[in-house]
Amino acid sequence: MAFDNVSADAYDRFMGRYAAPLAPQFADLAAVHPGQRVLDVGCGPGALTGVLVDRVGAEAVAAIDPSPPFVEAVRGRFPAADVRQGVAEHLPYEDGAFDVSLAQLVVHFMKDPVAGLREMARVTRPGGVVAACVWDHGGGRGPLSPFWSTVHALQPGVRGEAGGAGAREGHLGELAMEAGLRDVDTGELSVRVSYTDFDEWWTPYTAGVGPAGDWVAALDPTERERVRAACAQRLPQGSFEIPATAWTVTARV
Repeated sequence: MAFDNVSADAYDRFMGRYAAPLAPQFADLAAVHPGQRVLDVGCGPGALTGVLVDRVGAEAVAAIDPSPPFVEAVRGRFPAADVRQGVAEHLPYEDGAFDVSLAQLVVHFMKDPVAGLREMARVTRPGGVVAACVWDHGGGRGPLSPFWSTVHALQPGVRGEAGGAGAREGHLGELAMEAGLRDVDTGELSVRVSYTDFDEWWTPYTAGVGPAGDWVAALDPTERERVRAACAQRLPQGSFEIPATAWTVTARV
């Protein structure tokens, strides 16, 4: 899944609303604290990067993402951080360069998740922490679950995102062990995001962000309106909240 043509603002209005409140919890889980050097793998527009900068200082933060618009946005937001374009499977850092390496909501987008986690381990010092999290798409508790559940009711053959790496219970732990990490511990983190009305929820789906956005963009106008109407019928009228839960893994090198 590529985000080469997705603006940082479009992502922030869509999945960034969930990534932002998740980031402090995820940094807590990985025990990020002052004095450490940390890496944000698949940083997107910088939801987690900002939390890391606040905790350890920009000079101690490195961030990497394959998307040029995201890299440009993070460089603009945190000019003192080391922000690069690249992929998790081939990290451009020396062995043992970091105390903590984190991948928030990105393992399911890696072409080779085990290779990505193995690279995160390589660039983390012995005894350091590698942490990752992925929305519970497989268990129907992710932020996109109301959307994909509605789509599957209309078109049962649509794949959705439930089969992604790390999106089911225990899978992140399995991947971490396969990558050679030790002291593997799995868990979950949850957030809630508020919407003033249905249009605020629906509009970001039309911006072409991620698999859901790509799927909506490929629909003809009639079918898109059919999906929109079905989602509107499923969700509450007026203001509402969407809960979302992510699976987590922390491990040591």
